[in-house]
Amino acid sequence: MSSSLRDARIWGLAAQFTSPAEICAAAAKARESGYRWFDCHTPFPVHGLDKAMGLPYTILPVIVFFAGMTGTCLAIFLQVFTNALEFNIWAVVPVVGYQFEVSGKPLISAPAFVPVAFELTVLFAALTTVSFMLLLNQLPCLYHPVLKSPKMKRITDDRFMLVIEAKDPNFVRADTESFLESLGPERIVELEP
Repeated sequence: MSSSLRDARIWGLAAQFTSPAEICAAAAKARESGYRWFDCHTPFPVHGLDKAMGLPYTILPVIVFFAGMTGTCLAIFLQVFTNALEFNIWAVVPVVGYQFEVSGKPLISAPAFVPVAFELTVLFAALTTVSFMLLLNQLPCLYHPVLKSPKMKRITDDRFMLVIEAKDPNFVRADTESFLESLGPERIVELEP
């Protein structure tokens, strides 16, 4: 019987630790042992845990930068269009229209464009940050097997959990359990789907 059929009744195994140093060391050993489908659950952010897990850098800053630049370009275009150009709806081409000077200001004035450009840059960047953060983190997640188990309630209080999922190619229940025991956890918890 293949390991995937044997282990289909469980979602994964979790090892419980008591300190941030222990969870970082356990995550590094899990990565070095070839496990790829594992996660660490902690009650607060642990510095260096992402590096210990081998997580790649996120693409979110690049996406947010280009969203902010889109906001800046759109703000400048709209201000130039509304201040310096008149849109001829019959000819469907922008033409230089009647140019009125208001308070002696020039039609294309960079200092006057700064507030609107700044606001649209911040607006586009903020909305993109929130939406892509939710998208990249696959949120909202309305159900997760880790939160189903009553033995896992302390991860929101004072315990640290390393969870290896059964879908990992290296997951064989006996081998994975012995690996987790070698890390010296307080206990090992079986997670149901």
